[in-house]
Amino acid sequence: MDKRILISKSARETRVAILENGELVDFFVENFETSRSVGNIYKGEVENVISGIQAAFVDIGQEKNAFLPFAEVSDPNTAGSLITYIEDDNTDDLQQNTKKKSNRDLDKVKLKKGQEILVQVIKEPFGEKGARVSTDLSIAGRFIVLVPYVNYVGISKKIKNREQRDELRQIAKEIKPKGMGIILRTVTKEADREALESDLNSLLTTWDKIEEKVRKLPAKTLVYQDMSTASSILRDVLSKDVTQILVDNKNLYRRLMSYVKQVSPEYADKVELYKSNVPMFDQMNVEKEFRKSLRKKVWLKNGGFIVIEHTEAMATIDVNSGKFISKTDHEKISLKTNILAAQEIAKQLRLRDIGGLIVIDFIDMLEYENRKKVFNEMRKELKKDKAAVSILEISDFGLLEMTRQRTRPNLLHSVSEPCPLCHGSGRIISKGSLVTQIESWFRRFKSQSKERRVELYLHPEMANYLRLNEKNLIIKMQWKYLIRIKLKEDSTVNIDDFKVFSIKSGVEITDKY
Repeated sequence: MDKRILISKSARETRVAILENGELVDFFVENFETSRSVGNIYKGEVENVISGIQAAFVDIGQEKNAFLPFAEVSDPNTAGSLITYIEDDNTDDLQQNTKKKSNRDLDKVKLKKGQEILVQVIKEPFGEKGARVSTDLSIAGRFIVLVPYVNYVGISKKIKNREQRDELRQIAKEIKPKGMGIILRTVTKEADREALESDLNSLLTTWDKIEEKVRKLPAKTLVYQDMSTASSILRDVLSKDVTQILVDNKNLYRRLMSYVKQVSPEYADKVELYKSNVPMFDQMNVEKEFRKSLRKKVWLKNGGFIVIEHTEAMATIDVNSGKFISKTDHEKISLKTNILAAQEIAKQLRLRDIGGLIVIDFIDMLEYENRKKVFNEMRKELKKDKAAVSILEISDFGLLEMTRQRTRPNLLHSVSEPCPLCHGSGRIISKGSLVTQIESWFRRFKSQSKERRVELYLHPEMANYLRLNEKNLIIKMQWKYLIRIKLKEDSTVNIDDFKVFSIKSGVEITDKY
């Protein structure tokens, strides 16, 4: 399999695309204004405890208090203690920790207002909701996840070979620090003992620094910040399957190259700096596929289509036969369309990172066996997804209900913001993403045109945003692309759009490039 990782950095965003055999399968966006917080550890302070919803709210120094369900509290008898130990030497599976959570006695959880507590973000803030946190702390390395205060060894279930699992378990028990747990990640099967020990030592050094900060710093303070999106993806995805890592920013390239040389030097030759004047995502056909992933309607190969809608409570997906209709064999055509839809839906859920409750309305089928075939196809395709998924069989009404693990806002919400004109009922592209589009436009313009003087027309709010937030981005682009750019305010330009005119001819050239 040809697997490529493309990393593109603009003034306000970092975007990461993962391609498998040329097909876009994963897309991540890190907006610098709302940077990633999953994995961060905070020394928090309990703001209030609400037994009615079996949860507490913790002040971690962010705009909104974090949400701590009692099920995410490590030990009911010592809840909130900054140092707690759980003895469990028999654990050898990643899912054992989840089982322990479900068996916790929630009635015995004791948290008090004003109590200091160490928590880790497990879900990003979303909408009006603050971050979701847990007292089950973990620090991920290249091969190992360090789990302080919990004495066990875990091995990824994706390592299937029994002999290999036994060998890795023995190594893990020998190197595991007393009173701590370690989980061996899937990529561990590519590592030797020396690499595992090196990774573990690095994690222990990090943990020592965290403990020192916990002792010295007051509550409501960040004590550990996880890696950036680009680095964390390399940490989690880099394996023998990856054939190339392309980065289009020199500073980011140097930083990522340094990281790869440190943790997996054998892959350093796969990291390359993209040098073409043509934007990398345009060159690799990613930009086109990315924009498709923001549309509600997605066409199927047979002329049918699916429609994806987001609501506050759930995501809904409707399957339609579209142009693919027949008066004589409705059941057969419905089955074929639903099979194609199941394949596309599984792909879109992963690509758009849609989480939470999802309801899919398949085309009605009369025969139970056909509904079973669609369900099995859906389940098969979802096995490619790294996120935890739970799925129910299709009901008599043609509805399939499922949940997908949500750790961060979906792709649509990552690159858009509420529309100020419709008060949140619709969405427009975010300012950071518009800056990315403008930069890409000028990069294309430089590579395809000999003109060097243009006028850039923006909505006054967007123009003001550039002046206040981008530290003379226009000047930077002028020097970078050797183009004279005059910034013009125009209230007739949509707030999520831009126009470019040639000073030489006075003609708009936006769509030309």
